[in-house]
Amino acid sequence: MNARFRTLAFLATVAFAMPALAAKEDPVAKPVKTVVQAVRYERDALALKHFGSQEQGKFLLGDNWGEGTEAQRKEFVTLFQDLFANIAFPRVRENFKNLDTITYEPSQVKGAEATVASTVFIKHPLKTQEMKLKYRLVKEAAAWKVVDVTVLGSSMLTDIRDTQVKPLMEKGGWDLLLERMRTELAKVKKK
Repeated sequence: MNARFRTLAFLATVAFAMPALAAKEDPVAKPVKTVVQAVRYERDALALKHFGSQEQGKFLLGDNWGEGTEAQRKEFVTLFQDLFANIAFPRVRENFKNLDTITYEPSQVKGAEATVASTVFIKHPLKTQEMKLKYRLVKEAAAWKVVDVTVLGSSMLTDIRDTQVKPLMEKGGWDLLLERMRTELAKVKKK
């Protein structure tokens, strides 16, 4: 009788566990969730590993990307990541102080590109605020990387490209762009 009870208990446990085992995590959403949690808990280096920095550089510089030397492109990527981590991540953490929950929709994949939409619920004393975000990802090697985030219909990369990168490239090319990025990073790190 005891052996039969243990067998039934085992089978019941397996039966209840099967849906959880079958529900694998969405491999496209996983880097998005990792970025969000890493930024939230001040693990910025981990978050940056999940960004498609080369793809971001190509988008931000457009045709100018190919005109830069390998050294210029490499420095741009490093400076951009440092600036982004030092400017954007603290702002995100500030917004997440009252984080309630985040829900994610199933990813939409088209070849080597994908999007993941999420809704962030922030609990304020008198109301709960909803922010709808859409992440754009690309597949690099075997991993999905976050490239852009759209908030309230506004693309982060498009805003940075149009208001900061393009004007500097038109005014003084790669040299001016990198010089300004170095200067801005030094200012941000002094704070």
